Amino acid sequence: MRGRYDNLTRTRALDPEHDYLVIYQTMLRHEFPWDMKLGLNLAFNRSFSIPAIATVHTATGELTERTQKRIDDTGLLMYEMVLNGFDQPRGREALRRVNQIHRPYDISNDDFRYVLGCLVVTPTRWLQGYGWRPPCCHERHATYLFYRELGRRMRITDIPGSYDEFETWFDAYDAAHLQPNDDAAAIERATRMLMLTRIPRMLAPLGNALVSALYDAPLRSATRVDTPAWPVRAGLHLALRTRSRLQRWFGAPRTTALFADGIKAKSYPDGYEISQLGPHQDGVRE
Repeated sequence: MRGRYDNLTRTRALDPEHDYLVIYQTMLRHEFPWDMKLGLNLAFNRSFSIPAIATVHTATGELTERTQKRIDDTGLLMYEMVLNGFDQPRGREALRRVNQIHRPYDISNDDFRYVLGCLVVTPTRWLQGYGWRPPCCHERHATYLFYRELGRRMRITDIPGSYDEFETWFDAYDAAHLQPNDDAAAIERATRMLMLTRIPRMLAPLGNALVSALYDAPLRSATRVDTPAWPVRAGLHLALRTRSRLQRWFGAPRTTALFADGIKAKSYPDGYEISQLGPHQDGVRE
């Protein structure tokens, strides 16, 4: 019978410098599947809210007019790279597609670094606050190394040299650049509609407040979202903390890996080709 901490024991026996992909895959597929998916959603939500990046997205209309497809495409490309790594055919194809999608746009190196920082820091902090256990040092380091390698292959330069350094840089850049802007507000309104569909029906009357409570104060300010009433914020925090404790005390290790039956998305009920993910450009696939 598998023990609750068996995956952690195996992770601690690995070397993150060489096994970062295996460690990160284990975090996503076995240890923290729900939390990692939510953390990554919040990370992308934050990255879309920097004014310079939000302007690009509202100009294309991908997030405001074709929201479901854009969110699905982003998730599929990310999961293809995580599940296959950067050296297997599907992982290489997904990375190539990511670079193709970004190539036409004038996005600064700092803003690209910020997006990486969102993906490194935001899910990790979520796990520290609400995971059934906090991530260990190997898991933090593996997360950093996975996204450092992604950044290197996207030709992003000056990536900080460790998780802690990246976190420090991210916080400073976030404080300076995550400012209120109309483009971020428009994107948030569009993506919020998808998040609301995931709220249990019995909590639907509190749906908007619960979504807002998932954001921290700087993100609410940047997206012009009102601060929900403190009972909602406190209640959500208490519910999430209770869930983490119940999982720790009574939960069992996941026996079937997330995405064991393939990666699926609403926009592609019959499956997808990696080359078809992402926006049209001038009426033709990139």
